[in-house]
Amino acid sequence: MRSFKRKRVHHITTLVKAKRASRRKGLLKRHAIHGLNSFLFSDEKLFTIEEATNPQNDRIISSSISSIPEELRYVSRIQKPLSVMVWAGISSIGRTPLIFVPAGVKIDTRTYRELILEPVIQELSKTMFSGKPFVFQQDGAPAHTSNATQAWLRSNNPDFIQKEEWPPYSPDLNPMDYSIWSILETRACLKSHTNIDSLKKSLCREWERIPQEILRAAVEAFPKRLKAVIERKGGYIE
Repeated sequence: MRSFKRKRVHHITTLVKAKRASRRKGLLKRHAIHGLNSFLFSDEKLFTIEEATNPQNDRIISSSISSIPEELRYVSRIQKPLSVMVWAGISSIGRTPLIFVPAGVKIDTRTYRELILEPVIQELSKTMFSGKPFVFQQDGAPAHTSNATQAWLRSNNPDFIQKEEWPPYSPDLNPMDYSIWSILETRACLKSHTNIDSLKKSLCREWERIPQEILRAAVEAFPKRLKAVIERKGGYIE
């Protein structure tokens, strides 16, 4: 017998399980047609100035708890730490720059188009994908699934994963969620930061330092995860 840690997950109903399983079949067909080199996975994440810690894995080896220095034994937390929302995208062949959402700005349809879609996504076919079309992935956030956003993408990047195609409650399918964000946070927030500028500089530096092999490995896990969810009939895979 072994002990296993219980994990918090999104509650998924029978209907959601069915959608997760059926929509994954469509994504597998896309993968078979286009190949992983033509996929761009994207996501947003909120980073704070606090030190990143993993209570499950962070351990200190010591002869006694009293001999551990206080600055190592404790990870301090404050109420409402300074934070910044970050958008990024990865593929098996490259990465986008990090996009920082200005403080106090909500990511609505207009902000998403002006801050991310027009300056970043519209140019990627000329840069990262060398003039070839690519499949753009985004999750089900309201700014992503609004009629205006979907219409803009149909006009400017027709081969995107539409809102009816991406499975609901599926961070376990996005490489940014199941792999890359945690790697970046661990690297950039090894120690707490005194201000947002320090956090941003650290995020940008460590983002560029993540080897492309790691990004590629995360993307290559995508079809395997699709198959795993189908086998679990839309259930949890982690």
